[in-house]
Amino acid sequence: MFHLFEKAVLGMAILRILSGSIEITAAILMLKFNQIDKALIINSSLALVGPLVLIATTTIGLIGIADKISFGKILWILLGVAFILIGIKSK
Repeated sequence: MFHLFEKAVLGMAILRILSGSIEITAAILMLKFNQIDKALIINSSLALVGPLVLIATTTIGLIGIADKISFGKILWILLGVAFILIGIKSK
């Protein structure tokens, strides 16, 4: 049977579309409320969404290629994601 997209790629793309939709919705809400305190609350809630989407899409991608790359390379990728998250969290 003919299929258009790889399942892992489709899952990653859907998560990114969902993430982008959440970002756009947040921007619209900021404009709707037109108050700095509410805009900061909305923006702060987005700080949780970004890393979760990063982890989820990376996990889907790793599962999709787990049989094609070595365990050592998977560990390097996971270490890189961990460094990104630490860098985002640190001030």
